[in-house]
Amino acid sequence: MTPGGIAPTPHRSHRIAAIDALRGLVMLLMLVDHVREFVYLHAQVRDPMDLAATPAALAWTRIASHICAPVFILLTGLSARLYGQKHGGRAATAAFLLKRGLLLIALEVTLVSFAWTASLPPPILYLQVIWAIGVSMVALAGLLWLPRAALAVLALMIMLGHNALDGIALAPDQPGYALWSILHQRGLIPLPWGVARTSYPVLPWIGVIAAGYVLGPWFSGAVPAQQRQRRLAIAGGAAFAAFAVLRGLNGYGDPVPWQPGATMVDTALAFLNLTKYPPSADFLLATLGLGLVLLALFERLPAAISGGLQVFGGAPLFFYLLHLFLLRALQTAAAGIGLVAASGRMEVGAPVLIWLIAAALCLPLYAACHGMVGLKRRVSWPGLSYL
Repeated sequence: MTPGGIAPTPHRSHRIAAIDALRGLVMLLMLVDHVREFVYLHAQVRDPMDLAATPAALAWTRIASHICAPVFILLTGLSARLYGQKHGGRAATAAFLLKRGLLLIALEVTLVSFAWTASLPPPILYLQVIWAIGVSMVALAGLLWLPRAALAVLALMIMLGHNALDGIALAPDQPGYALWSILHQRGLIPLPWGVARTSYPVLPWIGVIAAGYVLGPWFSGAVPAQQRQRRLAIAGGAAFAAFAVLRGLNGYGDPVPWQPGATMVDTALAFLNLTKYPPSADFLLATLGLGLVLLALFERLPAAISGGLQVFGGAPLFFYLLHLFLLRALQTAAAGIGLVAASGRMEVGAPVLIWLIAAALCLPLYAACHGMVGLKRRVSWPGLSYL
């Protein structure tokens, strides 16, 4: 039995458990970052962060969440490949990706948008991470038909080469502006009721999900665990080394160069102050390198340690929607007792309170995810697989 009381299914392998555990860790770090968004609006962290105006503790809190989107989307591609191995190959995988991707896009513009803005339709529709995952899944539904080697090359070219396109900036009145804003340039796209803000340009994320799909054969039952873990560690180490070289050269790799600070902490913050929107080559090398190493390590964790994380990672979409509405309820309750400030949201003091609030929210979230994971294992209704 896991710590949550859910017995692993008999065929559940360490490699699959490691994927859920790493996904669970990512979800918890995302929770911390979204608590920051809801209760620290008076000191928002820009992209890139203005280190002269952002307290170091808040900057480190933000940096801790950088792993979330890249690793989650990489695992999405990996899980898609494993789905195909179990359910009939590429045709079944493409159909699943297309349906789930369209569902995520629909959720972004409805439930997710409402959770963030309390308005439907909102005056500004923010196309964020759920949108990016959905579009990436739709793209992978077509790209997975490429030979694996070709897909690997394409994924690397997109992830490491897209910064060469940074100089292409289109004005709203130029042809292709809307498409380019979706792919690579953050911008505002006019809508009948307002505008859409492309917070997460999707081109680099398509490369990430494709890379995850390429990793799939490493996780087949035919590959010994030690060999897979060694490959993951080597790939992660190579990504870290490439990041260190590119970032150290302070040229190509991130559009924002770093500068030495007054202290070692300031210098470290500047070095790690990487561009996320869209994710730079340096950003992806650093975060995916860490993610690959963690994935190798998580396979070695005993169930007594990783079981709780597996519960959070076993129902990721359910967790995502629930945590947003919990945060919305928290804000509403705070407004009812006069704790909402002029910014329109709660404002806490020291950044450590962000982590304490997130820790408190873990309790109801764990109970709910525990129930959902158990339901998914007991009930064979296909719709539950989307949660």
